[in-house]
Amino acid sequence: MDKRYNHEQTEKEIQIKWEQENTYSLKNNPGKLYSIDTPPPTISGTLHIGHIFSYTQTDILARYKRMSGYSVFYPFGFDDNGLPTERFVEKKRKISSFQMPSEEFIKICLEETRQAAEQFKVLWQKIGLSVNWESSYSTISDEVRKISQESFILLYKKGYIYRKKDVALYCTTCYTSVSQAELEDKEIDSFFNDIEFTTTDGKKLIIGTTRPELLSSCVALLYHPNDKRYQNFKNSKAIVPIYNYEVPILQDEDVDPEKGTGLVMCCTFGDKKDIQWYKKFNLPNRQSVGLNGKWTEITGPLQGLKVHEARAKILEILEENELLISQKPIKHSVNVHERCKKEIEYIEIPQWFIKILDYKDQFLKIGNEINWYPTFMKSRYDNWVENLSWDWGISRQRNFGIKFPVWHCLDCNQIILAEIKDLPVDPQTDFAKNKKNCTKCKESKIVPDTDVMDTWNTSSLTPQICYTLFKKTQENAKSDEIFDNEIKKFIPMSMRPQAHDIIRTWAFDTIVKSWMHHNEMPWKDIVISGHVLSSAKEKISKSKENESMTPENLLARYPADAIRFWTATGNLGHDISFSESQLLIGQKLITKLWNAFKFGHEHLQNFIPEKEPKNLFIANEWILHQASETFKAYEKYLEQYEFGLALDSVEKFFWKDYCDNYIELIKDQFFKPDKYSKDEIEATKWTLYHVGLRILQFYAPYLPYITENIFEFIYKNNLKIDSIHQTKYSQTQKIYNFEKSKIIIEDVIKLISEVRKLKTENQLSLKTELEELQIFCSEADCSNFDQQEQLIKGITQAKKIIYLENEIDKSEIAKINDLWFAKIKI
Repeated sequence: MDKRYNHEQTEKEIQIKWEQENTYSLKNNPGKLYSIDTPPPTISGTLHIGHIFSYTQTDILARYKRMSGYSVFYPFGFDDNGLPTERFVEKKRKISSFQMPSEEFIKICLEETRQAAEQFKVLWQKIGLSVNWESSYSTISDEVRKISQESFILLYKKGYIYRKKDVALYCTTCYTSVSQAELEDKEIDSFFNDIEFTTTDGKKLIIGTTRPELLSSCVALLYHPNDKRYQNFKNSKAIVPIYNYEVPILQDEDVDPEKGTGLVMCCTFGDKKDIQWYKKFNLPNRQSVGLNGKWTEITGPLQGLKVHEARAKILEILEENELLISQKPIKHSVNVHERCKKEIEYIEIPQWFIKILDYKDQFLKIGNEINWYPTFMKSRYDNWVENLSWDWGISRQRNFGIKFPVWHCLDCNQIILAEIKDLPVDPQTDFAKNKKNCTKCKESKIVPDTDVMDTWNTSSLTPQICYTLFKKTQENAKSDEIFDNEIKKFIPMSMRPQAHDIIRTWAFDTIVKSWMHHNEMPWKDIVISGHVLSSAKEKISKSKENESMTPENLLARYPADAIRFWTATGNLGHDISFSESQLLIGQKLITKLWNAFKFGHEHLQNFIPEKEPKNLFIANEWILHQASETFKAYEKYLEQYEFGLALDSVEKFFWKDYCDNYIELIKDQFFKPDKYSKDEIEATKWTLYHVGLRILQFYAPYLPYITENIFEFIYKNNLKIDSIHQTKYSQTQKIYNFEKSKIIIEDVIKLISEVRKLKTENQLSLKTELEELQIFCSEADCSNFDQQEQLIKGITQAKKIIYLENEIDKSEIAKINDLWFAKIKI
């Protein structure tokens, strides 16, 4: 072993080794299946340190399970379809998907996503992910498109999917409908505007609104039935100012009489209340907002303006006509699209929906059957399900994505589905593969569905995607079918790792699909990670400026193992602030490991580890006992996915028990072997060898590079195993119980510590030899110390030790503690 660990060279060599030897393949790691539903990162830019944080934590767990004897199926995907990828490509290429032919734009997207996915893979390999790269997938690939389209057809036939023209959440910035799960709340400054209406018989009415720009969409005024101020207006009509058309005045219990003037206008559409009243009273739809975000022809002087311009303009007009009675500044919460952070609108368009509101109880039941780690994260899921108010809209009005395998008959409105055998299809270009005439009316006026699927509609099928990949690894796979009964042998998968912010999307959507297709939960365990926060306590993401903390920059400055060490210092499910000091601690650990094993390597030259010695001797019994206790804690925590607590237990053992104490206790045996028996030295070598292997196994999931390198120097040839990551805990982590030895050695360590303190207090070097060390103690303690005298002499540099049990003149000696006293003679 070299004097210093060269991480740059070692990491490159080991990456090549792992790839060439298929170190992590299922074939090379037989055992009971443990499957991981790995989150496919979105191809929408570069990776950030938050990705490294969460994906490394998953890798730690995968490595632990593999070394626990499982055959770990650890596939990896890239989510490279849909709006996020479109916006990434548009920004990078400085193009617009709406200003070029769709086929040309899709071709550019495919080029960019392939390049980005390859860059992602290189970075993941550098950080040391042990995924099965041969089981990779892309969510825009033909295979995944087929799965997604087949799922759609099956769920449509089961009655879970429907299409209708309905009010949809719509982002006029991204030009697409969005789902409830894609919304965020944002508090904004605004005004509550009191506007004067007139009834058809000339009476004045005041309504309050935060959206005066929707005045042209007003279709009714409403008041609470118990509000005496307006009861006389029942069955009356009002004239909308500026636009001069009549609307009914209605009563409804959902009106809050305490808010504003107690009289509200229903517009199509300002909020969810408007939608409820629109449907309840069968009101007309006056669409003021176009799909491009500009105000439509019916808005008169507002036509062609966007929301904030339209608001300013209508207020100006109202004020000119003395119809703006008053304005009150307020703060209120609005829904914004999570992608662009712009306010959403409500627009009535044809949409595909998955029924979820009717099945809340089933989704809550499945949530109860899944094991949540940490447990408190389940409340987020429950709250989301309980508060759902929309069916899942899966239509998106974009270009790059998976198309609905559907055509529509213009004569009879029949929905024509593609044949499953023909999937995947593009209904706009693949019509020749399918029927040319309507299956119902036999007419030929058939048009393709032009929308694409919500990307979550495909990402929610990752268990089914993983199943197809797993079948490819099996020689006896019976068929290529995906949604057959054979999948019940694979689903539920073992574990889903993901971040807490996508519980309402990826976790929930996957549960929905698994229940609808298989009446089964998708995984047994779900492990929730936190986010990485900047020093300003903000979530680090692609869109934030954190150049110094990019994975590429960090990997250029630190060993991959040091970065992995940092990721394991966070508590499961909790956000963590990025800390370069933790990287330095990780780097210090790597140096300590190298030096500790370099010591072992020097003294284990030509050592052949035969069977366990009959007499291990007390110091060795103690360290084996401590290693056993550490493994018990390590295993307990990792079985609960608490990688941080498991690492804490290892750190205490390695730094304190092994480095600070055990190595110091045994050094003298190698430097002055003539003072020890051959049996004791051989027992110490055997213990040093085996405890070292245990330590490498402890750290292997966290620090895969340096542990692999050390393993090759010391253990590979003896064990005839190619990698530390293919060793098994069950074959190495034998449980020892030497409680008596533990007590004795702990007393010895306390004694040695106090002798060192006495030297320091007397301004002596710790290497200073002592002519005589007097230890005052009980008869039992003196006997124990006497048996370990050579160990004590070796560390304290005492030439002679005297044990005294008689009365002590405490004025002549230095007090060590309540049990022992010592007098040092130089």
